[in-house]
Amino acid sequence: MSASPATRTTARPAAAVRTGEPTGTDAAYAVQFSGLGRTFAPSPGSRRRTRAATTTSVEVARPVLRDVSISVQPGEVLAILGTSGCGKSTLLRIAGGLDSPSAGSVRIDGSPVTDFDTRCAVGFQEPRLLPWRTVADNVALGLPRGTAREAGRARVAELLELVGLSAFADHRPASISGGMAQRASLARALARNPGVLLLDEPFGALDALTRLKMQDLLLDVHAAAPTTVLLVTHDVDEALQLADRIILLGQEAAPSGGSRPPGATIVQEITVPGTRPRDRGSAELAELRGRLLAGLGIDRHGDPRGVATGTSIPHFPY
Repeated sequence: MSASPATRTTARPAAAVRTGEPTGTDAAYAVQFSGLGRTFAPSPGSRRRTRAATTTSVEVARPVLRDVSISVQPGEVLAILGTSGCGKSTLLRIAGGLDSPSAGSVRIDGSPVTDFDTRCAVGFQEPRLLPWRTVADNVALGLPRGTAREAGRARVAELLELVGLSAFADHRPASISGGMAQRASLARALARNPGVLLLDEPFGALDALTRLKMQDLLLDVHAAAPTTVLLVTHDVDEALQLADRIILLGQEAAPSGGSRPPGATIVQEITVPGTRPRDRGSAELAELRGRLLAGLGIDRHGDPRGVATGTSIPHFPY
């Protein structure tokens, strides 16, 4: 089954569909990036010396992204990989209406993204919980404006159960672990019932074991409420475990005798085979890992084994 970028697909199981919410959605939305670019204006500190006798310095604009074009299907999990500073978080912010592109466009469900687009919810690397509020009250901050009190309490209780925090509803953030705080942050993002969930390194600050558990939790959450997910991560293994597709942002190689265009674009796109949860020890995933690490400039340190580079891999949805 395939869907066009402008198609909305119902993605919540019947038990999760709610009524009486003034702004949330019960659908996963398609996201379309078309020729998107972002250049940051010069700042007082971004000066470059010139050789002109009459000029000592000029302010320099900084191209970060250029010509990013990709369609994300409703309910798909897309991981965005790349080295630090390549524009991963900028792309995510533009998708959520928190920043504006300098060129091109982004559309959700076929219509342009608006400022602070309410069809999206964002999960950050830090939980960013309010210390004076309980876990339940922090989650309630994500509810759509105008949600009725009883409906809101029921939704918060549902989400706390989903992320395994029902017993800690009345705790303050200082009395729970970092992993629990991140679970609360994820529940708060889901409280908006978003058509698109934007996750910016959501598990980056956690220890390795807690991070693996949070990845499994995200899979469970997505199975229960399969919204469209855009996930920024530095972790290749995390991307392979969670995503349907992975894009690698970076600088394209300069043509022979030419100069390389400034700004990062999509230099590699991989469709991850199999259904989730995947075997973390799979030889097939190990070969894809090698390809992605090579794209990030990391040597493989060994002969490639497993899936040949030319292997045909099916595209999402399967």
